[in-house]
Formats: sequence, structure tokens, C-alpha cells
Amino acid sequence: MLSIEPFEISVDPQVLDDLRDRITRTRWPADAPEPGWDAGTEPAYLRRLLAAWHDFDWAAFERRLNELPHYRARIDDQWVHFIHVRSPHATQEPLPIALTHGWPGSFLEHLDLIPLLSDPADPADAFDVVIPSLPGFGFSDRPTRPGVVNAVVADRWQRLMTEGLGYERFGAHGSDIGAGVTAHLGVRHPGNLVGIHLSATAMPRPPEPWTEAERAYFATVDHWQAAEGAYAHQHATKPQTLSYGLTDSPAGLAGWIAEKYRDWSDSHGDPDGRIGLDRLLATLTLYWATGTIGSSTRMYYEHRRHGVLLDASRPIPVPAGFALFPNEFQPVPNPPRELADRFYQVERWRELPSGGHFPAIEEPRALAEEIRAFFRPLRPSSL
Repeated sequence: MLSIEPFEISVDPQVLDDLRDRITRTRWPADAPEPGWDAGTEPAYLRRLLAAWHDFDWAAFERRLNELPHYRARIDDQWVHFIHVRSPHATQEPLPIALTHGWPGSFLEHLDLIPLLSDPADPADAFDVVIPSLPGFGFSDRPTRPGVVNAVVADRWQRLMTEGLGYERFGAHGSDIGAGVTAHLGVRHPGNLVGIHLSATAMPRPPEPWTEAERAYFATVDHWQAAEGAYAHQHATKPQTLSYGLTDSPAGLAGWIAEKYRDWSDSHGDPDGRIGLDRLLATLTLYWATGTIGSSTRMYYEHRRHGVLLDASRPIPVPAGFALFPNEFQPVPNPPRELADRFYQVERWRELPSGGHFPAIEEPRALAEEIRAFFRPLRPSSL
């Protein structure tokens, strides 16, 4: 039996004092010759963001976070931080669900989903909600050896849910890196999975022949990666070099992360509009206070060297649902249904009218309804 203990968030005030001092002493580069975001994070916006970060009341945010039940579990000699909210509708046999975030996110992505899933209008739709922090993110330990990739994390989540929390069968949802972890839960532990639900997900290229829709999709992905994918290439090749600057400089960290929230959300150019300034500042503070920007980006490096791709010849043998949001990695379209059918047993495929790469923050109600609808016929009481 793995060990689990309560956990309380407590960031040292001296860390926050140092952060504010560093923000005050930011050494700015020369402004770009033209305003705008084409060359990266706009200087004027970053100045405003740092001013707001300087005055951000993390202590108040921390108190609200600690109203939730936080724990950490010792798995493979590493501490994994997680939130575990049991539904108040225990007599309705709530379905356990693991929600896994991506990059540049954290467990903070899923805060708005907690009441929508644990205490829905119809108690028959209730979930016990488990939100782990990926290894090297937030309050989870940094990996101490190479090879911690999606498949390894999936094994840890399976142990957390079964050995640690006593759930024999459960559902899982993930986006971005979390979608990869969730997919590998289905690959490696189908007997424990009721179903898997995904958003903001990538799929490998199966052997040809491809359909016209698949060919057009991969061509657009190639174009996007050439124009916008430098961050991922840096993460996957030289994350250590990058980590020095982002760990030492609040301006560097904020510039690196804020650009992604602007460009990957349904923001229409407003960096704070869809994410919310407080959530963005809390995310930046979490990365800063834990010093985990380097270990979070290193996961790309580990995937390049040790990652295991899905195999189109062996589709994942559990029901899968997809919630597709239209402003995901613009201008890349969402993957075509026929591509998903190669890798998954697709039971629900829904294209939503708005939202982007961070649907749990941007469109929590729509995402929660999709999760509820997908798992509704898969609950033990429905079979």
C-alpha cells in the first residue's frame, strides 16, 4: 500500500518578497521596432503583467486553495501532489475520475471543474474528483532519473487511484500532456478504466495511406510547427539551457508562459480575457515558488528520448470521448474523426462552438457537460 498524507500549501513569504524585488529590478531589452505580438510577447503588455504580478496577493489565493483537500502520495519514491474531492452524493455511487493537466498549466487548470463534477445538478452525474500534479510540476517532486514520460505517469496514476484511494475502476480526462497520460492509462490499464475523455490532444502519424482530411491536417500541423513550434523544439532538445533564465527572471518566466495563454486560448488577442488575470498570476507564482519551470519543460525532452507512441494497429480498448474546441493551436484545425478512429474506440465526438487549448479554464461548464455526458452510459448503474 502506498502512503498518502494530507498536504497544506505554504509558500515562504521570503520567496514572495524576493520575487517582488526581482520584478522591480527587471532589466528590460530594447523595445521591438514595431508593436504587437508577431515577434513574441509584447513589451507593453509584459510591463503591465509584471506590475500586476508585483501586487498579486498570493497569500489570499493560497488561503482559498487550502480550503480544498490536498494530499500527497509516495509513489516510486516520489511525492505526487493531488486534490481529492469526494462527491457529497455518496449514495449515488459517484464515479471516480482523474483529471490531468498539461503545459504550461498545473492543477490550477481544473479548479472550476470541481463543483461542476462533484456536485452537479443531477446527483446521478456525480464524480469523486482527483486532480494530480504531473511529476516536476507544482508541488509534485521533480523526477530524479530519466524516462518519466506519459506511460510512466499513467502507471503512477493507476496506483494512486487503485492502491492509494481504493477505486477499482475509474474514469480519466486529460488535455495536452494530460491527454497523453490519459490515453496511456487506457493502453496500459484497460481493466481499471471505465473510459477516457480527451481534449487538446495530439495524435501520431499512422502508416500511409492517409485520407485527404488526414493529409491536409498533417500538412497544417507541419506549417504550424515551423512557424510556432520553436518553444517545443527548445523544450525537447535543450531544456536545461532554457531553465536558467526562466528560473532566475520573473520577466523571462512571465513572457514565456503568457504568450502561450494568449495564442492558444480563444482570446481574440486579449491575453487575460479567457484565462483571467488572477489565474494567470497564480500559475506564474506556482511555477516561480516551486522552481519547476525547468522540470516541467524537461518532460518534452524525456518524451523525445523515451516516449512511447500510440499504435494504430492496436487501438486503445476502452471507450473514448473527445471534446474539440475551435481555437486550439490556431490556425491548426482539430484532428479529423477518421484519424481518431485509428487509435481510439470513439464513443463520443463533439465539436464545441468556442474555447481553445485550456477548456477547463475557458469553458468549464461546456467541458463539464461533455465529461458528464460521455461517462453517463458508462457508469455501473447504467450498464
